Amino acid sequence: MRTGLKTLLALNPRKTFNSYVETSVSLLRDLSNENLLREGTILHGHLLKTGVSSERFIAIKLLIMYLNSRKSIEADQIAKEFGRFDLVAHNCMINASIQWGNLDEAQKLFDEMPERNDVSWTTMISGLMKHGRVEESMTYFYRNPFQNLVSVTATITGLVKNGFCSHALELFLWLLESGIKPNTVTFTSVIRACGAVGDFGLGVAVLGLIIKAGFEQDISVSNSLITLCLRMGETDLARRVFDRMEKKDVVSWTAILDVSVGMGNLQEARRIFDEMPERNEISWSAMIARYAQNGYHDEAWELFLQMVKDGPKPNISCFSCVLSTLASLEALKAGTAIHGYGIKLGIEGDVFVSSSLLDLYCKCKKTKEGRLVFDSILENNVVSWNSMVNGYSLNGQMEEAKKLFENMPIRNSVSWSAIIAGYLECEEFIKVFELFNEMLVTGETPNKSAFSSMLRTCASIASLEKGKDLHGKVVKLGIQYDVFVGTALVDMYAKSGDIESSKKVFDKMPEKDEISWTVLIQGLAESGFAKESLSLFKEMERTSLIIPNDLMLLSVLFACSHAGLVDKGCQYFNAMETVYRVKPKGRHYTCLVDMLSRSGRLTEAEDFINSMPFQPETNAWAALLSGCKLYRNEEIAERTARKLCKQAEKNSAGYVLLSNIYASAGRWMDVSKIRKLMKEKGLKKSRGFSWIEVRNQVHSFCSEDGTNPQSAEIYRILKLLRSEMMIC
Repeated sequence: MRTGLKTLLALNPRKTFNSYVETSVSLLRDLSNENLLREGTILHGHLLKTGVSSERFIAIKLLIMYLNSRKSIEADQIAKEFGRFDLVAHNCMINASIQWGNLDEAQKLFDEMPERNDVSWTTMISGLMKHGRVEESMTYFYRNPFQNLVSVTATITGLVKNGFCSHALELFLWLLESGIKPNTVTFTSVIRACGAVGDFGLGVAVLGLIIKAGFEQDISVSNSLITLCLRMGETDLARRVFDRMEKKDVVSWTAILDVSVGMGNLQEARRIFDEMPERNEISWSAMIARYAQNGYHDEAWELFLQMVKDGPKPNISCFSCVLSTLASLEALKAGTAIHGYGIKLGIEGDVFVSSSLLDLYCKCKKTKEGRLVFDSILENNVVSWNSMVNGYSLNGQMEEAKKLFENMPIRNSVSWSAIIAGYLECEEFIKVFELFNEMLVTGETPNKSAFSSMLRTCASIASLEKGKDLHGKVVKLGIQYDVFVGTALVDMYAKSGDIESSKKVFDKMPEKDEISWTVLIQGLAESGFAKESLSLFKEMERTSLIIPNDLMLLSVLFACSHAGLVDKGCQYFNAMETVYRVKPKGRHYTCLVDMLSRSGRLTEAEDFINSMPFQPETNAWAALLSGCKLYRNEEIAERTARKLCKQAEKNSAGYVLLSNIYASAGRWMDVSKIRKLMKEKGLKKSRGFSWIEVRNQVHSFCSEDGTNPQSAEIYRILKLLRSEMMIC
């Protein structure tokens, strides 16, 4: 282009005037399109010098160039040089005013026009639609004497973009009645309107008109048809439209990718994605999001890295999604790098991206960094407030969580769920009940997460009455069949000792996941129904497609342990890798040690611990030591106690167990030595807690506790009872 400019500057306009003008007009058009204002200004100076700048076609191109570059002073000067009204120049100035958002100036220019053409009217109609001033736009439409295909299509398109799809369809029907034939732009907008209002009958009729008009191979029309078919739930028809397309663009491929993604067919979606000749940020985001939602976080992260390498810039949705993935992986280093990349792209200030960032930091136990992100958000919304409250709760920083929660300008059910879940994890059960009651008083309806947390609280303190009360509220809200709430109910009844109610809730659940099965399998085992627990596991294997996970197999081993089925338990343990493809973890080994120890096979249990491929858990030694206490095996007990005490120097459990073993054997000198050693190390036996429910209020107690407001009266009654028992 610069070469062309040099060539023109070297020409003599007097010898080849027409050719010179045509070349100037063409060059000005190209300079304007490329926004090369500096070169355009040089050419303008040359044209002034040669005296041809006032030629109409050249003057209009100069006007357009300055308007595109937002040089209003230069543009006004060019307009004045016309000397009289020029329709094309005036239309250009109206269009520029609309592009700049100066609609009042555009209307003023329009009203001043002594004459107008269809371009003038259409420019005003589409410009007002673009800025959401639909009512004013329709006024111009009805006044327009040139109601041709272009102006009607512009109005239909504007109505659809502003959400007035029913009005757009009415106008389309008027267009057909007027005998005006729609074009591809008209059909594209009308198909979108049909999908938006759900008028699929009209959509099918429009499809017939498209075929009749011969536009079925137009890319934009076909893309809109695919979208319509997807809204109708006709995925096969959408695929047929795609397959029949002679030419496909990135929108076509992304639309058909959505078909597989929406159906949950991740393998097919990836095949289509790999076949795509071109990908945009939407197609990349769709695949990354689907991997993340299905728990394939490593694949989602690798795909994001490939996206960045290939060039497309991640959109806000994609950024938030990959940050959530990294939060699930607790990948702090990668998350910090993405944070820097977001700053480089200038999107780290977006409230949704920032919320995902602070969630990442909090899940990586970096609440200080998370709070810095939270404080940097210019306009925090309820999502970011909830993320920060949840972050503090997740890390047990309940004082900070409560303070932030109380300062929230707006709270929703998610806010309450976050703070309740935090106190639950900290085992502050009374506080959990207080907050839940406060939530009900405010009129906020608890969500499924809040109910699950409350039911877990009831299960933790075995409060059957409160659990039943919550069950009633769940039924009233109609969410008792939700898989998460239903599972929490099964767990609550099982841990509260009402195994029959637990089974009834389980049997009524229309959908059960692996957690639902695990909860009841474990609940039956813990309630003394170990054989029923194992029968349920076999039923699950026979009747469902659920593959046992490590937690479920742990429950099965627990059932075998409590049923005394040691050999069967060993079979399940050995089948974990070979049959169920689950690598045993420390807790599985510990469970087998407990199983062997309970049955008196102490030597076998000790050999099994010593042969573990990794360091045994503290609980494994404790389980063996408990077995030694039960079967009074002092020799293995002493060896085990030494290893337990060495592994857990600050844990009193091993010393207490060994002390009890010595006491059972009458070795009081050894008991004294153990207690003296514990005192020297500053170890105390951990206090046990108990809960009772009186008049719908939960009270917690521990040894030598004086925090209860009625503790003086309680100890007085205990003293009285003790004296009465001594008399008896």
